[in-house]
Amino acid sequence: MNSEIQTLIASVGFPIALSMYLLVRIEGKLQMLSDSINELSKNIISMK
Repeated sequence: MNSEIQTLIASVGFPIALSMYLLVRIEGKLQMLSDSINELSKNIISMK
């Protein structure tokens, strides 16, 4: 994986490689947050 990262940085540049890395890392957390918000919304609706 390390050589893949080095190849990516060499071909597209550091800022793009860093942005892609951060997007991949944050994607899972954003999905969990979205699921939690949807569950909270369902719980609020069922309380009415």
